Parts: sequence; C-alpha cells; structure tokens
Amino acid sequence: MTQDTHDLNPALAARYASAQAALPTPPAGANTAVLQHLLAHRSVRAYLPDALPEGTLAHLVAAAQSAPTSSNLQAWSVLAVTDPERKARLSEWSRDQAHIRQAPLFLVWLADLSRLDRVAQGLGLPSDANQYLEQFLVASIDASLAAQNAVVAAEALGLGTVYIGALRNRAPEVAAELKLPAHVFPLFGLCVGHPDPAQPAAVKPRLAQSVVLHHEHYSAEAEAAEVPRYDQAIQAFQRDQGLPPVPWSQQASQRVAGPQSLSGRDHLRRFITWQGFELT
Repeated sequence: MTQDTHDLNPALAARYASAQAALPTPPAGANTAVLQHLLAHRSVRAYLPDALPEGTLAHLVAAAQSAPTSSNLQAWSVLAVTDPERKARLSEWSRDQAHIRQAPLFLVWLADLSRLDRVAQGLGLPSDANQYLEQFLVASIDASLAAQNAVVAAEALGLGTVYIGALRNRAPEVAAELKLPAHVFPLFGLCVGHPDPAQPAAVKPRLAQSVVLHHEHYSAEAEAAEVPRYDQAIQAFQRDQGLPPVPWSQQASQRVAGPQSLSGRDHLRRFITWQGFELT
C-alpha cells in the first residue's frame, strides 16, 4: 500500500461510515490529492458574513465552463445574486433556508436554450429542436455538470457550498424575480461562502458501492443487506450532528410518497411549458 493510498483511508471511512472502506492501490504517479479533495466534500449550511475574495466568482465560472457540454452547445447560464433583499426573497421561496441569506454569494443555475434561439434567429435559421424534451435534458445536464465543477473549485479555494433544490418550490416567483426570458428555467441554487467554524459541517455517509454500482446488468441483490446498515450509519451521523435520527429508508420513502411530498414541485411541468419548453 502506498503512502498516498493510506492517506485516503480516513476520507473513505467517513464517506462510507466504515473503517474497512478501502480502494485498490492507485497506479504509480496518480494524483490522489484530487481523490481526497472529492471524498472530503460536505454541504455547508452555516456561513460567516465575510465577503468573498476579489475574483472568486470569475474563478468559479471558469471552472464551470471547463465542464463537458453536449455538442459544445453550452446550453446553460448562471446568475449571481448578492443583494441581501433579493437573497431574502429567494430564501423565503426556498423553505426559508437561512443559509441563503447568510452566504455572501448565491448562484442560480439555469437551463438556458434562449441563447441558442437568439443565435439561430440572428442567422435567419430555425431553432425548432429546442421545443423537444431532449434539448431540455441537454440544458439541464449541462448546467448540472457546470455547477459541480464550480463546487469543486469553491472547495479548492477554501469555501463551502450547498445546493438548494427548494428553489424550484416557487419557480414562477423565482423566474419573475430574476427576469428570466422564455426557454430559461431555474434548476437549483448554490450557496457559496466561508464556512462558520463554530458550526462545522461533516461528511455525510453514502450508500455502499455495491448498491449503486452494477456490472453488466442491473442487480438489486445487495440492497437487502446494505440498506439496513446504511440506515444505522445515517442515524449515527444525525445524532453526531444534533439532528433527529431518522433511517434513510424511511426518509427517502417519505420524500417519494406522493405529490404532497414535492413541496409544490408537482406543478413544475405546467410552469416549464409556460416558460416556453414544449417538451415535445
């Protein structure tokens, strides 16, 4: 076992809530520092009021634009929000999550086909393909890949982040607030800021690889043993964080129980089509 591989063990133990978690020895010359950086990701929900260093946003966007993009369409945009009053409104529409107001920077990631519409129109060409579900998926995937690159970059700069999917709870209000044109949809938000050391975030355990990794064909065989073990790991994590211990299987099942579990997002298709995405 190389020294680099040994250095990964604490991060693996935290990620899988298992002291036995290990990875095969990486090839010679592998940059295991990158793996360690990724394994150490955690969601930060408490921020200092300190402003971000000058140039931070430009670095995050450069990292985001370095993510893969389907056919080089670059069918996404990101909207930076720093105005306290606007952040307060976005927080209110996102289940009043305080960290949206705390973080000095709130990024709204957008599936954006409007730019492609304008480019084609400028050339006197149609953009009818943008009415199809495939293009909405392309824009959504492109934005998600870009956002994750920005998260990794933010953490490399010593900052913390947390995604805000609840931004979709009140998508019409968000779109109006941000003056989004047709063919632009607010997918999720991202808080960026200096983590508050008085409220340190911890690495949340994940399901075992045997549950999410399939070989040659899909198999759910490992779930029967691993999901109960993961339920126990999540409850231990929650206790350590001062949270009510709720098994993952119960929490996840409540989240998918029905339309009432979606916090208003059960009406999203209606708004998406109203926003100009026909999803043909």
